[in-house]
Amino acid sequence: MAVKKTPANDIAEKMLKQYEAVIGHLKGIERKGVSMPYTSLNGHMFSFLAKDGSLALRLPEEEREAFIKKHKTTLCEQHGVVLKEYIVVPDKLWEKNDELQAYFDLSLNYIKTLKPKPTAKKK
Repeated sequence: MAVKKTPANDIAEKMLKQYEAVIGHLKGIERKGVSMPYTSLNGHMFSFLAKDGSLALRLPEEEREAFIKKHKTTLCEQHGVVLKEYIVVPDKLWEKNDELQAYFDLSLNYIKTLKPKPTAKKK
């Protein structure tokens, strides 16, 4: 859902609440980030709200291609770089909470298959 930038460059409160409601159903997952809210597991980010209010979701290849065709959307692009595993969730899908939740579940299950990233140790 595209949102006009505010002077503080914040994401609209409504978008943030919707995002938090969807991720609230994912066990053991918390929203992270202040200026760019996101979710991650084992060091792998799997969703984020861009500053323009668009939602990006990380999906495995087959589901990603099917999602793009079904919802007539694109891969996510940030700062001129195409994020190859992330799709842009179209506005109309925000209105279908159960379907959106299923894609978040799919994304989380995909991330669980990836090898955890090592954590940085503090000296």
